[in-house]
Amino acid sequence: MEKTRHGKTGLASMRAGVDRKTGRKYIRLGQLPSELGVKERLYRTREDVFAGDWPIIEKMLTDAPELEAKTIFDWMNEEAPGKYEPGQLRTLQRRIHRWRVTEGPEREVFFGQEHRPGEAMQMDFTHCDKLNVTIAGELFPGILHGARRSK
Repeated sequence: MEKTRHGKTGLASMRAGVDRKTGRKYIRLGQLPSELGVKERLYRTREDVFAGDWPIIEKMLTDAPELEAKTIFDWMNEEAPGKYEPGQLRTLQRRIHRWRVTEGPEREVFFGQEHRPGEAMQMDFTHCDKLNVTIAGELFPGILHGARRSK
């Protein structure tokens, strides 16, 4: 982000879509966020509270992959009341999502078709040999192709 001609950091920050303090920081550093080279954190900041129960959770997910994290979390709270806090549900959801992506069952891949009327043509093919179409008394063995604009 570059300071504007009028020297107002707040206005320049607003136009860039960042907070005024963030704008000041980048102007002071003289670098863009992409130039700072911030490294992704690869370590945990807290102990994994689900590590002890993860083999059970993983077995449940393997047996019934459609189970939701909330259901598993509720079950775990019934089995060991007070062991987990309500705020740890989101942690379990993230952990289960990561498991589904890396180790979970294969997901069906499909490409949805979207029909936009008026933008595409509809095609119709008719095999004439099945309909016994004749032209000038002779059987027409070809394929008729009809196209019309969508409404």
